[in-house]
Amino acid sequence: MAGTHDLLLVVLSILIAVAASYTALDLATRVKASTSSAASSAWLATAAVCMGGGIWSMHFVAMLAYLLPGMEIAYDPALTGVSLVVAIVVTGGGFAVVSRPHTGAMRLVLSGLFMGSGILVMHYTGMAAMRMQATLSYDAVWVSVSIFIAIGAAIAALWLAFRSTRFIEKGVAACCMGLAVSGMHFAGMQAASFGAHEMLAGSDPSSFVSQSALALSVAAITFLILLSAIVAAIFDRRFAVLVENEARALKASEEQFRSLYRRTPLPLHALDEQGHIEEVSDEWLALMGYGRDDVLGRPLINFMAEESARRRVQQDWPHLVAEGELREKEYRFVTKDGRFLDVLSTSTVERAPDGAFKWAVGGLVDVTERKRTEAALRQSQKMEAVGQLTGGIAHDFNNLLAVIIGSLGMLKKRMPPDERMQRLVDNAMEGAKRGAALTERMLSFSRRQNLEPRALEIPALVKGMQELLERSLGPRMTIRTEFPLSLSQVKADPNQLEMALLNLVVNARDAMAGEGAITISADQESNPPAVLRSRNYVCLKVVDTGEGMDEQTLLRAQEPFFTTKGVGKGTGLGLSMVAGFAEQSGGTLVIHSQKGQGTTMEVWLPVAEEDLAAHDVGASPPAKDRTSLLKGCRVLVVDDDALVLWNTQSMLEEMGADVVATTSPLQALEVVHAAEKLDCVVTDYAMPGMSGAQLAAAIRVKSPEVPIIVATGYADVSAEVSQYPKVQKPFNEEALGNTILESLKLNAKVVSLGPREKTV
Repeated sequence: MAGTHDLLLVVLSILIAVAASYTALDLATRVKASTSSAASSAWLATAAVCMGGGIWSMHFVAMLAYLLPGMEIAYDPALTGVSLVVAIVVTGGGFAVVSRPHTGAMRLVLSGLFMGSGILVMHYTGMAAMRMQATLSYDAVWVSVSIFIAIGAAIAALWLAFRSTRFIEKGVAACCMGLAVSGMHFAGMQAASFGAHEMLAGSDPSSFVSQSALALSVAAITFLILLSAIVAAIFDRRFAVLVENEARALKASEEQFRSLYRRTPLPLHALDEQGHIEEVSDEWLALMGYGRDDVLGRPLINFMAEESARRRVQQDWPHLVAEGELREKEYRFVTKDGRFLDVLSTSTVERAPDGAFKWAVGGLVDVTERKRTEAALRQSQKMEAVGQLTGGIAHDFNNLLAVIIGSLGMLKKRMPPDERMQRLVDNAMEGAKRGAALTERMLSFSRRQNLEPRALEIPALVKGMQELLERSLGPRMTIRTEFPLSLSQVKADPNQLEMALLNLVVNARDAMAGEGAITISADQESNPPAVLRSRNYVCLKVVDTGEGMDEQTLLRAQEPFFTTKGVGKGTGLGLSMVAGFAEQSGGTLVIHSQKGQGTTMEVWLPVAEEDLAAHDVGASPPAKDRTSLLKGCRVLVVDDDALVLWNTQSMLEEMGADVVATTSPLQALEVVHAAEKLDCVVTDYAMPGMSGAQLAAAIRVKSPEVPIIVATGYADVSAEVSQYPKVQKPFNEEALGNTILESLKLNAKVVSLGPREKTV
């Protein structure tokens, strides 16, 4: 029995197939674009319903378009429902397979076979659901054609579903798929043959769905599919626009943030949850000396010193993650060129609304120079404190040495001619002189020794002490001297400069294990170290090729009592004495040294502007005349130390002076006011209650003509006593007598006393 087709319904069925295909293709592209599995599954189910339901709707609308003359057609509801479910399930299964990442050709073909077979099952199940007064048979050739079309259309549908997102390409693909699916249906209908017969006995026509009812159902489903297609298209378009706008705004915001972050004038970094660098500012890169590609993605601890990195990992990072903030933690960073930077770092953790870790933002504050300045200040304060302590000790020690030296001098004159006793006294005197030399070094370090600067020629001074230096070095060492033909004179104390040079040469000898050559040179320099004033200097250098000093030793080399020599081989005051002498002379000591490469000691001394040679104090009187050297002179002696006072009094009485001694400056003033005759005053400088300067000023008010001599172990005494003659502690009888003679101008006075004193 041959049937006919309703052209309008045929066109409608094809349109349904095309609309369903476009909708499914459009929705399928959202599967891979989804950011969550739930959204992906929802889009996948929607695409399956639209595609499977559309194919099923097209099938039954096309069935309704097939008309058999004089025959009523109905459908079994159960089989009809099964055909719908099959269409949706197989379509969804095919989409699910090919939506996975990296889908291969084999998986695509197998999914197409599965989906095409399902569509065929849906088609022939729907055919089997037909109830009419006719038998149904199929032509094998056309059935094969329908199978081929179904599988080919399924593979094409799966391939196109996830390849194209543009409107035109999706429209062309939907038309091709719709025509292919329609072609599969009409090929299957071509394979069907209907033979008329009577309705089978026992069949209940009321249990079947009439063709008109099915038409209404299919029309409703078709409407839902088309409505779904329209809604999905609108939703997809709106969603795509919103997502695109959001992505564009987010990207612009991120770019703005990155730009601002990178250009901030602070060294900032942003870290992920593992402590790896996500972003850094340009200032951070400039501080560390790296390029951006060198640091992004690397752990921050890779740029820290070992101890700082260990503390960061074990303590600070867990605390930051747990508490969300870390304030002013000190670390040591290592720059690209190997320099160490001491920094303070403050960090805070940024979290998402759900509390998840986003990043940790931190900044660095370079405190390297500040720490160096603080360390230098602490060192300076420590050295100043040590210098004050040393100066005080040296002053008190000088008082003791003054007593010892004076007493030994007077004792030696009264001793019987016993060789053993003479040797004992000489040894004691030598020990006291060594103590005086040590005290002088301590005063030199504290910059309180008494200097007598004059204009010196360094080459002549070095030549004059050449023999002493050679004896000090030993037979296996030599001295080389290198001086320019023209070298300015320097302003310095010659004795102290000789002692400083001897110290440097002996240190060089010890550094070279007593073998090799030491070079002594000098140059005219107009570019002195920054610590010196802007003026001309001469740089005296002592260069050795010894073991040199490491950085730590070099930092401490000028500290008092610091030595690398063995026990009993050095006091540790040599370099500190040289440094003190150089600074008190208006210069400085600079040390250049590297381990294994020798050492260069530089003593910078100011160029002499005029000849400051000290005047000749005249010849000392013979020792036999000292017992009457000050005969007839009345001298007031003031010293708060009773031992020093008694020792000074004894020296003066030994020289024939009439002495008034007191330990109190106030009593001294009373003596001055009450005395009818007073030829000279000898006063200590450092006394409690009233200093020697204050006492001298008070005496000058009452007796301005009386000579005043200040006895001190310091050089930096008050300017108020700079006009008075000074005698340096510890002094002996000769030094004290000569100073008093100068003050009194006794050369003129004693001549008139008689022939005996003319020898003075």
